[in-house]
Amino acid sequence: MLSPKSAETVRATLPAVGEAIGTITELFYRRMFEAHPELLRHLFNRGNQAAGTQRQALAGAIAAFATALVEQPGVRPDALLDRIAHKHASLGVSPAQYAIVHRHLSAAIAEVLGDAVTEDVAAAWDEVYWLMANALIEIERRLYAQQGVLAGDTWRPWTVVARVQETPHVVTFRIRPADGRPAPAFRAGQYVSVQVELADGARQIRQYSLTNAPGSTVRSFTVKRADGEQGGPVGEVSGQLHDHVRVGDVISVSAPYGDVVLDTTDTYTPLLLISAGIGCTPMVAMLEDLVDRGHQGPVTVVHADRSAADHALRVDQERLVTKLAHGAAHFWYERPEGEWPEAYTGLVDLSRVAVPEGAQVYLCGPLPFMRAVRARLLERGVRPSAVHYEVFGPDLWLAAQN
Repeated sequence: MLSPKSAETVRATLPAVGEAIGTITELFYRRMFEAHPELLRHLFNRGNQAAGTQRQALAGAIAAFATALVEQPGVRPDALLDRIAHKHASLGVSPAQYAIVHRHLSAAIAEVLGDAVTEDVAAAWDEVYWLMANALIEIERRLYAQQGVLAGDTWRPWTVVARVQETPHVVTFRIRPADGRPAPAFRAGQYVSVQVELADGARQIRQYSLTNAPGSTVRSFTVKRADGEQGGPVGEVSGQLHDHVRVGDVISVSAPYGDVVLDTTDTYTPLLLISAGIGCTPMVAMLEDLVDRGHQGPVTVVHADRSAADHALRVDQERLVTKLAHGAAHFWYERPEGEWPEAYTGLVDLSRVAVPEGAQVYLCGPLPFMRAVRARLLERGVRPSAVHYEVFGPDLWLAAQN
């Protein structure tokens, strides 16, 4: 909770900071990477930096956290903090790095806002930063402890034991710990970070959802080659994995993390698993888990893709749905093939999908898709708290969530 004096100062300056936050974060990253180029080479996603999406996510997170402090002083925005902390833990972020961020973020705020940053203003925004940073450090400490690793030391060697070409642009890698120790436990819906060394010596990191059941001794993750479509970054890491990683190779993989996980407390809860494109990956792990646990409630799978040929893991989704007591699957394709029904051509039509009372919904896919689906679900009476979503890449939605 902010001190009363700082709360008053932050409330008064929040509009000015919010208006300039994009400029502030751009300058912050430039300053920090000039002073610490190793962070850009070995920690931060260079593609997201080039596209500007990481700056947008940071700006949204800072603005959302500060707003929460002044508008709901007795409530900590745990959804925001947990999402960030899980991502940080998967990257191996350490407490010492928060001091580096503070130094360059404070300098950027002072440079952009100039004389408006009085001693009181600087002190108030320092308080905001360290409230957020210390909360994240504590959450990340617990996450590291749960995995039995030291803070920042999340990497282990894993051997690739199988490689499956799912579609021309999607590959599944099956891996086993190379050090002989047991694979760490995980929950359906979580992801791992994969670190690869590129041709220029940079060690870049990306997150990929685990696609197998939590009880399996072999882990699987599925990678779509990022080709820069729709303005996104070209995939340095996905390209390296597709082109160079083969059976027998050893790769560095983090412990599993992720806050969007399947609730396992009630085997009768109605579930909707809604995805688009490569967003099907966490849904497959959830289906595997539901089958293993003998889930008795209705489970409805909804997936949208360009075509059946582009639909990775479709066979797995269909196989698992048939094993559930009350499973159903609905697939929509933009470019259907053969005798595909017109009703399932084009965009997802949720009016064709039953939404049981009390359903829990899990979303994964492009942000516009998830926003549209969430809006339709709320119109049909689904509670906002029952809609859970996973974003691949910087979370540009969380700060704007209701």
